[in-house]
Amino acid sequence: MTTKKTSGTATEESRKADEAAAGTPPADTATNVETLRAERDQLIAEREDLQDRLLRRQAEFENFRRRAERERADVLEYANTETVRALLPILDDFERALKTESADKEYVRGMELIYTRLSEALKKLGLEPIEARGQQFDPNLHHAVDRAETTEHEDQTILEEYQRGYYFRGRLLRPAMVKVAVRPE
Repeated sequence: MTTKKTSGTATEESRKADEAAAGTPPADTATNVETLRAERDQLIAEREDLQDRLLRRQAEFENFRRRAERERADVLEYANTETVRALLPILDDFERALKTESADKEYVRGMELIYTRLSEALKKLGLEPIEARGQQFDPNLHHAVDRAETTEHEDQTILEEYQRGYYFRGRLLRPAMVKVAVRPE
């Protein structure tokens, strides 16, 4: 009998060693299940958090990409703004020269042709003149440099345009310098 007890104890010890090697502690299985469920729930929560962060980063990157494309398109569209702004004084000089009387008709005709070609080239780039004379004064479009009291015109009507204003591709490039009618008090 002593032999059986020894072999029974050896069998039990062998079983415990097998369980330890298999990774299952000889503790209560209900506790193991709860521990595994808690670990699983934690891993699921971490996965959901990582998934949410990934989706947010992808959305942020997509917004950044769109914003960069929009900014690049704006830069390309309005890249000529400074060039056109630099040419406006030349256009103004042509307009003043054409208002001056000259005896040489061929010279005047040549000036008109050059002015027309320059203004057409700038128009193709996106330059548009602002109509001012006879319009109501708008401080967003006009720069009043002179005022005249009159009863012949409505109050705040533009009487004269000293320097033409321009839009460039829908944006105000330069306001028109004007003389505005004011009602006497």
